[in-house]
Amino acid sequence: MDLELAGKTALITGASRGLGFASAKALVGEGCSVCITARGEERLRHAERELRGAARGGAAVHAVQADLTTAAGVEAAVSQTVGAFGRLDILVNNLGLARGGGIVDATDAEWQEAIDFTLFPAIRASRLAVPHMRRGGGGVIIVIASIWGRESGGRMTYNAVKAAVISLAKAMAQQLAPHGIRVNSVAPGSILFPGGSWHKRQQADPEGIADFIKRELPFGRLGRAEEVGDVVAFLASARASWVSGASVTVDGCQSRSLI
Repeated sequence: MDLELAGKTALITGASRGLGFASAKALVGEGCSVCITARGEERLRHAERELRGAARGGAAVHAVQADLTTAAGVEAAVSQTVGAFGRLDILVNNLGLARGGGIVDATDAEWQEAIDFTLFPAIRASRLAVPHMRRGGGGVIIVIASIWGRESGGRMTYNAVKAAVISLAKAMAQQLAPHGIRVNSVAPGSILFPGGSWHKRQQADPEGIADFIKRELPFGRLGRAEEVGDVVAFLASARASWVSGASVTVDGCQSRSLI
């Protein structure tokens, strides 16, 4: 299936590894030029080189080192994407972090960190991307959420901000449809990739994670980052032209929600 992404351009936040990198790799493999962002220089440049090796159909790769928890960092990422490619068709909001315990233990600083690392980057990047998409006649915004934004089960701060970005995506979808801009969220389950949270848990407690997989994951394994990236590429494409305002689970039937 031709996803008709050749000639398109995308900005992916938090893309030096994990789900952001997998999304970028899926897009460049379909001929879409990408700009990736991260704070760490070394890992970002390694990702940039790997993506250039995976690019097809003349797709170009640009990397921007920036702190997207700040307004200035988001502005730099968007402006440099447009500066490098002359347009912005696709935005993948992938940045996210949430720490803290229960309602009594989680501090104001931990709540603020969760908002600053997850919600505000998506708001700011979307706000800056929309005018460029309007000028281009349309576009796609995708927010990487989580199944724990759709139902209970994860850390409380994480649940709250992931639920917030799902709601944000739905509201934007309704507002931006008249401008030809589609907006969806993707809700992954437990995904394994090097350096990620599930990789660290597996290294620290292999027996505990094996028990978790047996108990919670019907397919008997953790998900792979590329399985999320492929869904992102489809949603970004013209093949998903009538999909907007959706929250798409990619979890191997891990979640319990009916919607």
